[in-house]
Amino acid sequence: MVALTSLSASPPSPSPSPATPRRRPWPCHVASSPHLRSRPAAVVSATSGVTDDYHSTIRSLNSRGRHVPRKSLGQNYMLNSKVNEELVVAAGVEEGDVVLEIGPGTGSLTASLLSAGATVFAVEKDKHMATLLNDRFGSTEQLKIIGEDITKFNIRSHFIPFLEEKSHHTKKYAKVVSNLPFNVSTEVVKLLLPMGDVFSVVVLLLQDETALRLADASIQTPEYRPINVFVNFYSEPEYKFKVERTNFFPQPKVDGAVVSFKLKNAGDYPPVGSPKSFFSMVNSAFNGKRKMLRKSLQHLCSSAEIEAALTNIGLPVTARPSDLLLDDFVRLHNHLAKA
Repeated sequence: MVALTSLSASPPSPSPSPATPRRRPWPCHVASSPHLRSRPAAVVSATSGVTDDYHSTIRSLNSRGRHVPRKSLGQNYMLNSKVNEELVVAAGVEEGDVVLEIGPGTGSLTASLLSAGATVFAVEKDKHMATLLNDRFGSTEQLKIIGEDITKFNIRSHFIPFLEEKSHHTKKYAKVVSNLPFNVSTEVVKLLLPMGDVFSVVVLLLQDETALRLADASIQTPEYRPINVFVNFYSEPEYKFKVERTNFFPQPKVDGAVVSFKLKNAGDYPPVGSPKSFFSMVNSAFNGKRKMLRKSLQHLCSSAEIEAALTNIGLPVTARPSDLLLDDFVRLHNHLAKA
């Protein structure tokens, strides 16, 4: 890992952004496979324009003697303010919005969210960085710093009462905007997407390959997995833009990308009765990914019943899990539930 001071001579710079959020004055973390569909998305590089987060990040890290990020926590800090602004735009953050930010780090994205007029719940596992964040922004009702692990944080108990009070007991949804550590991205996606009663949209900066798999994996490819069924069950995903690795410190070995998940309300979920039972079937199907469904689901129903269900929904009796879209899995589950 390079010393932080070695970066001071050549800060990265962004390409122009097509849209810029409304900003207020405010002091300035974010940090392929051939089967994945290519994206005509914008790429945020480090070759033109101006940045202010580069120097802000260095000052923040040096302010309390933390010269290097913690690899064990997947910390890669964002050096390009334009990326943060485009994250805010992708989420449509406006004055009065309530936003969950996971892993705010040095606060560069936090600053952009606050400048757009949002109230930010910043959940930071690293106590050192939580203290640094408090030092940087001081006391303000717009920012609530929570020193916890997001996987152990009770999101609903914090957000639902706050949203009800803020909206005078009318229905209001929060948003999620985060530059996630790459090593926890799938876990966080599984945690957040079923929360359509709390959040309207989840916008995450992820590893580029992960972003493509979540948003664009096609059936009948090795990349198509249970997580794709899960993502489409609970949300409408969209790959927004790629972020080159040169925008981060320390520079990771892979590029990043921003994905937006528009969350569905419970009433819009596919009709499967019990989602737990549905995903249990899906996971069982993919446990024998190369096996035909009439084999991998034999612990649920007989081969004859599975073949009859596949025929009823218009699929061949030799179908494998990678052949089925979300709607196919839903119809198969409902037929087998009646068997």
